[in-house]
Amino acid sequence: MIRCTPFLLFDGNCAEAMTFYHKCLGGELTLTKLCDTPMKQMFPKEKWNRLINAFLKTDNIEISATDWMASPEFEPIQGNTYAIFVLGNTYDELRTVFDKLKDGENNTRLQELHDLPFGIYGQFYDKYGVQWIFKGDKQA
Repeated sequence: MIRCTPFLLFDGNCAEAMTFYHKCLGGELTLTKLCDTPMKQMFPKEKWNRLINAFLKTDNIEISATDWMASPEFEPIQGNTYAIFVLGNTYDELRTVFDKLKDGENNTRLQELHDLPFGIYGQFYDKYGVQWIFKGDKQA
């Protein structure tokens, strides 16, 4: 069976971002620095403390990420071509995670959780520029 897992690229703050997501979502977080792998010889020493892989796994969520390694050949451009889709059953279940990830006012394009014909919906870009989209079951 094929599954999709979001993969996020950060520019030097992957550990910070993934630690924050771990704090919000729980689960198990694995962080691997480039300097701890045989791949380090393929990159300049200034990249050795960057993360080559970060993996967050809960019962229902998996997120993989890395720090950008291709500079200066390719520069990272923060875009809107990716999102993490969070599905839940109840408003309260979604609200708990939504509020933690929202992190106060450090977000953009905020749509608070609200009812739509298909169910509960909300979205925002967090303080790291990652887009989060929430959907829950229609309230009875």
